[in-house]
Amino acid sequence: MNTIRGIAAAEGIAIGTAWVLPHIDAEDEQGEGAEAAAEPERQKLKLQQTLERVRQDLEKVYEQAQAKHGDGTAKIVKGQILMTKDRSWIEGMARLIEEERVSAEFAVKTKVDELIRMFESMDNAYMRERASDVRDLGNRLLMRFKGAAYGGGEPFGGPVVWVANDLPPSLTVALDPDTVQAWITETGGRTSHSSILARSLGIPAVVGAGDLRERIRTGQTLIVDGGSGVVLVDPSPALLREYEEKRRKLAESSSRLARWKDEPTATADGKRIALQANIGHADEASEASRQGAEGIGLFRSEFLFMHRDDFPAEDEQLAAYRKSVESMDGKPVTIRTLDIGGDKELPYLQVPKELNPFLGYRAIRLCLDRPRLFLTQLRAILRASHYGQVRLMLPMICAAEEIREAHRLLQQAREELEREGIAYDPYMKVGIMVETPAAALLMDQFGGMVDFVSIGTNDLVQYTMACDRMNEAVARLYQPYHPAVLRQIRYIAEQAHRHGITVSLCGEWGSEASALPLLIGLGLDAISMSASSILGIRERAASLDSEYCAQLAAAALQCASQEEVLSLLNPSKIQS
Repeated sequence: MNTIRGIAAAEGIAIGTAWVLPHIDAEDEQGEGAEAAAEPERQKLKLQQTLERVRQDLEKVYEQAQAKHGDGTAKIVKGQILMTKDRSWIEGMARLIEEERVSAEFAVKTKVDELIRMFESMDNAYMRERASDVRDLGNRLLMRFKGAAYGGGEPFGGPVVWVANDLPPSLTVALDPDTVQAWITETGGRTSHSSILARSLGIPAVVGAGDLRERIRTGQTLIVDGGSGVVLVDPSPALLREYEEKRRKLAESSSRLARWKDEPTATADGKRIALQANIGHADEASEASRQGAEGIGLFRSEFLFMHRDDFPAEDEQLAAYRKSVESMDGKPVTIRTLDIGGDKELPYLQVPKELNPFLGYRAIRLCLDRPRLFLTQLRAILRASHYGQVRLMLPMICAAEEIREAHRLLQQAREELEREGIAYDPYMKVGIMVETPAAALLMDQFGGMVDFVSIGTNDLVQYTMACDRMNEAVARLYQPYHPAVLRQIRYIAEQAHRHGITVSLCGEWGSEASALPLLIGLGLDAISMSASSILGIRERAASLDSEYCAQLAAAALQCASQEEVLSLLNPSKIQS
């Protein structure tokens, strides 16, 4: 048995069969060797048949993606379907088989690799992004050569555990949680897209596990412990029984937590705190409601703009926002305006590559620089406010001028809708995300300019600690419990309350039970998290005393390091 350790991305235990998604450049062998050299016609027929099977697979994925997310997201798959019909590309592979006497598999690897290198070398960001689409298609072809569908459970007659460098685009747009029990990736961190997706779907995941190609083979039995970041390869019967028991207890815990679904969130002494959900797609709102969310604290609208080749139209955005609002049945839905940049790119924006994108042209900076793009989204959000309680949130704020300019454009959007006779809520609340030290330190001023604030700890931690949260080499410096971070949260809460507005937290840190006493003690009014975490956090809140939490937070603020803070949070010392 081998033990692999990575980053604990999404809690839960899965036991299943490994399904290793291949790397295009992982192997250089010519497949069937001498047999392939002697039978070029057979290899060309094999190529044609495989292309046809993959085309059929992709057409099914396209239909699923279109039904789930609409035409925009499905376009990424449409492009791959067209590639399987591209005559010049196919003829190039056939010539390679004929002239070099190689296998169909080797011809695909060679031509796909050529395309990847060509796209990656281009100056245009949109064209560089196409490299991931080509790699994704190449992986599908390789799997079909092995006689199996890409990422599915067909070879084993049931669910699988994905093992990949990262989650491929065409798999995530139509992901079926009933088929995929868990996933393990070589790259990524707790706040990467694959981690957030896993938590939103309630799927165990371990990410940032390093090179997995030599350590896991398709067909091996895996235990994935998403809570501890551990993967066990070919475990012994005794370990399988042990983890089956752990999984059974987790299921019992889930049944126990169900009683909290319709209960308000409050401490033992009656202090209320709202627990809301983070979502990336409108479909997730209904699941959040089923999990007892008291609202949507963060709708990451950028996912409407990603995995496509043009901007979503106003009506398409409206449909997504309206669906989420109606799913929440009167509870608040906080929609964050487009937060692109850093680790999230829109290739069709054609923004030049930056040396440090996390400190560059992103989020509100980009939107204010492209007012027509921003106005389209503002109009869609305003129109959605007619159907329920919508709140608009501006990301990456650093200066008062940004808030004033956003308000000006929002007023322009209101006036446009009024002239057109389109209904909206004129009292829709507008807030900001506080995710930079600049915004935190200026809360005494910003608090009077907005209706609410939400602390984005994913970025606030990395900017405070000068630590790229996607860089595994400095992951140890990503410290949400550091006193420098806690002091900012406390100041933000104090200043927000002084101005009579609410303060929430919407970073992934909010889903950690160990952080809850601190967050309550620091004065938060609401916490937004992955929907699957809500009931456990609600149960934990009911066991806490708010005065004790305040004392704990006060002690943490006097600490000098994260280690000292964590020592205060030792479970044996936390009142329960």
